[in-house]
Order: sequence, then C-alpha cells, then structure tokens
Amino acid sequence: MLQNIGIPGLILVLVIALIIFGPSKLPELGRAVGSTLREFKKSTRELVSDDESDKDQSKTKNEKAM
Repeated sequence: MLQNIGIPGLILVLVIALIIFGPSKLPELGRAVGSTLREFKKSTRELVSDDESDKDQSKTKNEKAM
C-alpha cells in the first residue's frame, strides 16, 4: 500500500495533516505514533522469542523421550 504513494502523495498527506491538526499538535502526534510503533515492535519481538523458546523446550523434551 505505501509503495504506491510516492513522494508527491506523501507530501500531500503531510500538508493535509498540517492543515487538519495544526503545527502545534503534529509533534505530539508524531511522538504518539512513534511510541505506539515501538511498543508494537517490542511486543512482537517478545512473542517471537517466546515461540522460539517454546520450540526449543519441546525439542529438548522430544529428544529426552527418545
């Protein structure tokens, strides 16, 4: 989806956001989006690492059973 926007489309979106929210609210919105993305990445990393540790534990259980 974002691959089809291009530079002119991105500039248009930024200008519309500036008009709607105003220059004083944009930094707040940027921080909120950044913290949301950071929290999402942290959660996905934890889920992936939990899955990998679960796989390792089940693998060692299977090896012990044999």
